[in-house]
Amino acid sequence: MAHTSSRSTNEISQRHLAIIALAVLLIAAVYLLASRLTYAIGFPLDDSWIHQTYARSLAWNGEWAFRPGLLSAGSTSPLWSALLAIGFLFNLSPYIWTFFLGSLTLFGLAVLCEWAVRKIVNSYQPSFPWVGIFMAFEWHLVWAGMSGMETLLHGLIVTTILVLLMTNSPRYLTLGLLTGLSAWVRPDGLTLIGPALTTIIFIEQGTRSRLTALMRYFIGCGSLFGMYLLFNLAIGGAPMPNTFYAKQAEYAAWQMLPISDRLGQMFLQLLVGPSLVLVPGVIGWWVKSIRARMWGSLAALIWTAGYIWLYISRLPVYQHGRYIMPAMPIFFLFGMLAFAEFDGGKFFARYHWVAQTLWRGSIAMLTFGFIFLGANSYAQDVAVIESEMVVTAKWVAENLPAEAIIAAHDIGALGYFDSHELIDLAGLISPEVIPFIRDEAQLAVFLTEKGADYLIAFPESYPLLTDGMEQVFSSDSKITPTFGRQNMVIYLWKAP
Repeated sequence: MAHTSSRSTNEISQRHLAIIALAVLLIAAVYLLASRLTYAIGFPLDDSWIHQTYARSLAWNGEWAFRPGLLSAGSTSPLWSALLAIGFLFNLSPYIWTFFLGSLTLFGLAVLCEWAVRKIVNSYQPSFPWVGIFMAFEWHLVWAGMSGMETLLHGLIVTTILVLLMTNSPRYLTLGLLTGLSAWVRPDGLTLIGPALTTIIFIEQGTRSRLTALMRYFIGCGSLFGMYLLFNLAIGGAPMPNTFYAKQAEYAAWQMLPISDRLGQMFLQLLVGPSLVLVPGVIGWWVKSIRARMWGSLAALIWTAGYIWLYISRLPVYQHGRYIMPAMPIFFLFGMLAFAEFDGGKFFARYHWVAQTLWRGSIAMLTFGFIFLGANSYAQDVAVIESEMVVTAKWVAENLPAEAIIAAHDIGALGYFDSHELIDLAGLISPEVIPFIRDEAQLAVFLTEKGADYLIAFPESYPLLTDGMEQVFSSDSKITPTFGRQNMVIYLWKAP
């Protein structure tokens, strides 16, 4: 590749690493402080508590279970839950260890992207690690890092694989191992096989060279992915975790929306923030990759578009686009690569400094402006989960009879703070509901057959199930109604 450089003069210095680390610590502190001042320290997703529950069970009981003694494949990310389990062994969970892992992942991603731009764009030899700082402060990535979810770890592995392809790395066994490892974080990691094979076919010269590269890649990928399939089969009886099937069934209605509506929502989530001004750079890098036949970059670009398309075709783009967040780092990196090349060039001759100043200023202004906007958004998300799911779960633990059977859609906080028998309406630990997951009439029959005593739900999520049911408890959170939603309610279940 014409723009690949391995000169030591462009390596990241210890000073630059320290600057990036300080930036990550600063932004993490801002988000956690905003959360504490708004309501409480916590997680912005109920699903985060699912990982914590599996992690605690693994650390304390040595079993992969959401409820003691009942093995289940309800965790989308076995590797992430296993990493969280370390915190329980040292009494650092659920918060300290989780936020440490998130911050460490954000640091690794920022350093990787800083290294990638230095490696690919010769003219980028800054005295200050601008790309790394951008990645450390980009609000989607910080939100993911502080979410308690596997999202950013998956983004780090994805970006590592694609950067290795973009820099023509010959480490095909390593690429295969990373691809197999990515499935342990999120099953969609298997989509990375596409860009890897494409790059191998176009970069390697000769049939023998291609076959050797492919063999090494598939040995690495197959070894770890094979173990992943065996793990799921042993735990849940299916090759993929329950969430893989449950999410697609639950959001069938989304799949019926016009594609224009889904694309509009996706762009709204993706481009809110500094990423908006990186779009010209992404387009420019695409054009450059085609003209220069940069096969690794083209494969990475095509994968990014395909990954985003895959998710918007199957799952809703909500919660700041959390399902497409693993593709965001590489999307931002394309824009920063183009910016770094533009910044060091003279595309507009003596007037180049004008465009240079405008682009620099726009990126800097939006990046720093969204530090506070992103922190506020994160804090509000945490406040909703803490004041609804966590408050409700703690009330259940203290007030409902020990023998009661509870049906609920959001089981994360319930799993962590309470020990009642659960019927999971989302299908994560009750996969038998997946075939009729949105059929309220059939769900009602199912709950009655299973002997449910209580139903916990947001009324608007299950209008038929909750209609006419006696309310036992309401969270009465002041925060949720500000978003136009009703409070979470506990109902005494009776057959309709």
